[in-house]
Amino acid sequence: MDNVEVFNPPGKGRGLRAAQELWAGDVLFVEASFSAVVFDSMAANVCHSCFRRQQKLHRCGSCKFAQYCDRTCQRAGWDEHKLECPAIKAYDKVPNESIRLAARIFWRLDKEGSVVSDHQLTTIEELEDHVSDLPEDDLKQLKIDIHNFLDYWPRNSKPHNVDSISHILGVINCNGFTVSDQRGLQAVGVGLFPNLCLVNHDCWPNCTVILNHGKVELRALGNVKAGDEITISYVDYLNLSQERKQLLKEQYFFDCTCEHCTNHTKDDLKMAGRVVDDVKVPDEQVKEMTTYSFDMLKKMEKARVDGNYHEVVKICRECLEKVEPVLGDTHIYQLRMWSTISEVLSYLQYFYEAATFARKMVEGYQKLYHPNNAALGMATMRAGVTHWQSGLIEVGHGMICKAYSILLITHGPTHPITKDLEAMRQQTEMELRMFNQNEYVYHQMREAALKNQPMSMQTEPVVEGIKNLFRRK
Repeated sequence: MDNVEVFNPPGKGRGLRAAQELWAGDVLFVEASFSAVVFDSMAANVCHSCFRRQQKLHRCGSCKFAQYCDRTCQRAGWDEHKLECPAIKAYDKVPNESIRLAARIFWRLDKEGSVVSDHQLTTIEELEDHVSDLPEDDLKQLKIDIHNFLDYWPRNSKPHNVDSISHILGVINCNGFTVSDQRGLQAVGVGLFPNLCLVNHDCWPNCTVILNHGKVELRALGNVKAGDEITISYVDYLNLSQERKQLLKEQYFFDCTCEHCTNHTKDDLKMAGRVVDDVKVPDEQVKEMTTYSFDMLKKMEKARVDGNYHEVVKICRECLEKVEPVLGDTHIYQLRMWSTISEVLSYLQYFYEAATFARKMVEGYQKLYHPNNAALGMATMRAGVTHWQSGLIEVGHGMICKAYSILLITHGPTHPITKDLEAMRQQTEMELRMFNQNEYVYHQMREAALKNQPMSMQTEPVVEGIKNLFRRK
């Protein structure tokens, strides 16, 4: 923790600042969770110890709930599960993820105390719970969770009063951080990381958070001078400033006063109309197509949730035919359309068409996101792979190299995604040399390779990406 120190920024409560000068890609700190659990929805598909997604897992023979890769993972997770296992059996059902996480936190507090490491900068008791700020509906749910927690908590464990239970559940609600699978591509659980809870928000932050091998890494996005406050973004910058402020108020109970929200920076680009021969499309048409796009996005999302991917493509094509002549290439609704249709077309193996939309999406993202934003890096990687799959080796290799340079900063060289991307970069570099030597021979060899080894189906499109790593209500 030599890179950071706790301080009290004006009007924000506690925060972290740089103790020395940092550069892009520098790791400020690495932190393991105080405790973590698998999401209710993923309990049967994810190892409860290492959080890997597996098709075949071994279930705990006693509680029949916890699942593990093998006996090694079961032994590794036994220290926490040995108290949880009889509690689930006695309760005769599995409580929700918040209650399970709260129980694990209490068991660790009772055993090891509030500070479990020399590197821990704050105690669980000192973290904000914002219980007094909760709206009425959330307070009702909190009372239900407290009641269920008291029923679930074993009688032979140390008793805790309602106030302390309320505090822990409140901390989980506003400070719980998602835990991803082994590839870092899907959120599969929630954990509590005390040091990370001290990092304040900024819509245009100087640091980013990534999960790597079960631990969070706080990494600098650029030059950070000694004494500068360390910030990360709790929400996706692709939202309008007013939408970001509303999300932050509802989930984290503060009014964002960052420069980008105060000045509505890039909001004009995010709602921009198309410019044809230096003439802007009339505002009335832009507003009309914006409303139309919003309605079509809802239809598209329903079709995607239902797994009706051909319907998703049909809706997107119908919408884009109308809005592309009107909306600018940075309009966020059009960007969402391009992102979705490129992902779904790639899944359906229409790679050439998918590549066209993916390229438009990346070009729009580059005008909006921070140049080292992780979402930009992931989108560029996906677009590069799609171009590679469609045979557009020159553009594909360039995009993969660009994505690799971003992910080296945001994810680091040891992250599984970065390692995969490095392998792709080497592969496309070799193919590009072949292409430059003899384009005709390259395409013949490629076609022959595809005939002998048919391209496997892509990963099914995820309903909701992990642009916002912080757990939502």
